[in-house]
Amino acid sequence: MAPPAARQRYNANKQENALTRKPPKKLNSGASKKENKKLGASKKNENDSTASLDKRDVVPSVHTAFKTFVSARLCSAIWAYISDCDETYNYWEPLNYIINGHGLQTWEYSPQFALRSYTYLLLQGVPGWIYQKIFHPSPVLIFYMVRCMLGFGCAVMERFMYKSICQEFGIHIGRLWLIFQLFSVGMFISSTALLPSSFAMYFGCSALAAWWTQKYPLAIFFVAIASLLGWPFAGLIGVPIAVDMLLRKRLFRTFFIWAGISFATIAIPMIVIDSTYFGKITFAPLNIVLYNVFTNHGPNIFGTEPLSYYLVNGYLNFNIVWLLSLITPIMLIIDYFVVPAKSSSTLNFPRYITLAPFYLWLLVFFAQPHKEERFLFPVYPLISLCGAITVDVFQRIFFRLKTLIVSMKNGSSGPHYLDHTMFIAILIMILSTLTGLSRVFALYRNYHAPMDLMMELTQFKASPQYRADQIYNVCIGKDWYRYPGSFFFPAQNFRLRFLKSEFKGMLPAYYADGENATQIAHPYFNDMNKEDERMYFPYDDCHFLIDFDEGKYTDLEPSYSKRTKDWTIMKSLPFLIQEKSHRFYRAFYIPFITDNYTSYGNFNLLKRKKIRQS
Repeated sequence: MAPPAARQRYNANKQENALTRKPPKKLNSGASKKENKKLGASKKNENDSTASLDKRDVVPSVHTAFKTFVSARLCSAIWAYISDCDETYNYWEPLNYIINGHGLQTWEYSPQFALRSYTYLLLQGVPGWIYQKIFHPSPVLIFYMVRCMLGFGCAVMERFMYKSICQEFGIHIGRLWLIFQLFSVGMFISSTALLPSSFAMYFGCSALAAWWTQKYPLAIFFVAIASLLGWPFAGLIGVPIAVDMLLRKRLFRTFFIWAGISFATIAIPMIVIDSTYFGKITFAPLNIVLYNVFTNHGPNIFGTEPLSYYLVNGYLNFNIVWLLSLITPIMLIIDYFVVPAKSSSTLNFPRYITLAPFYLWLLVFFAQPHKEERFLFPVYPLISLCGAITVDVFQRIFFRLKTLIVSMKNGSSGPHYLDHTMFIAILIMILSTLTGLSRVFALYRNYHAPMDLMMELTQFKASPQYRADQIYNVCIGKDWYRYPGSFFFPAQNFRLRFLKSEFKGMLPAYYADGENATQIAHPYFNDMNKEDERMYFPYDDCHFLIDFDEGKYTDLEPSYSKRTKDWTIMKSLPFLIQEKSHRFYRAFYIPFITDNYTSYGNFNLLKRKKIRQS
């Protein structure tokens, strides 16, 4: 139950709305009576989880919202490209090792450093392993099966969050959040990414949803899952929850009991599993915190970015919603002074604490020199929420000012603010949706070629030239970071090999053959991103070669496709050349215009004309 004062403010606000609004509309005409009972607010079920829903508002039911979320996330599973090479080499490759017995290993998985957890991989790997053992599918089907599973898990989180937002913040903000989420490019990318930051998003935002509905034990447990099994820095999301429980509500017993239960049920099995894989006592979350915070170099050797990186990236992924989310605190302050306070109250918590996880996250990660897009994944749904709140505040302020002007002229009070300001919300939703769809289409059109190109190897497997007892070496040079993963090889006798290029950093290597390969420390791994010559493969032993021909060549990065004596082009697909394309038109697709301002090179899959038998 909400505190008495909050309940009184809520009831007063509800009564005021009942007096000023137009006659009621039918709630969710397409839904069943059972669904309407669950979502429609009434005097009999005022304490129900959806008590804040007003019969005068048409709102998608929780079940309808869930179906739309599932549809959107399955689209992401099928059409989203892998935007981060860290996802490929740190997660898809070790997962391929767990399922198929071979895969590339990075230095983070070396027992010498042990920064990554195999427990996290097993959560995704076990269903894929069962699928592989029962049906023996093509490896790429396992890839998409895991992606669909991740998308479904994200949709479950969003369903829970949608229901909580409608209760805590109101159904209008819930509707806006639903639309912003469905057409968010950021969610399109992150929802099916095999990354701990995406996993932290699933459970971190589920923790917030549980907290907003005052399910404190569940909130603590979800934060523990997000930070221990996922990403330890996701614990930032739980800081406002802890402040609320310990300082505002004095729930010391509940907090410490459930913190202990969560740690025991998650951390202890995790330590056992990871210690078995690494061959020594290992607690991976602690190791990654020690490396990132307490080493003298940390992650900064892998590149640093200015503050503008996150600002631009946020706009590309959330367009106008991102800008609205950044000004939410300012708008709430204006709302407090301009709009009557009772119209701004929520059911259980003040806004400054419910939205604190988002701004605390920005405060910490904006200050870090090393910036990656995936570092903001855990708070992506909160961007949509804060954007929705800002739109609602805009509507309130607009209506308040309009009411003051009208009242001065005729001395009468107007109807409810939504009756005269929905055009603001509709315009922003349309703009956000069209911009999001434009961005999604641009991403697929510009960058999906590597995943499509790898499919062509299936044609070779079906040809008379293919031999099941032959190891085929698929080489890659400067484009190593665009490789989508070994799941795209048609069989287990294909291997990725690295050619020397202008890149001077450290590359991954295959797990050692035989048992206990995860316990073997390769001598060429280091935590300083230093190049090792032993990682490179002889050019003459390559059977296939992946190369992006963008018109720039060096001695180490020649145009392999022009070496017609060695190679024949199996498949060639267009891939965007960023330096030769306009920044706006390469980011957003506009029909009939974009092609005039963008330039594409050929992403080639080359096959050696005379394949040596080995």
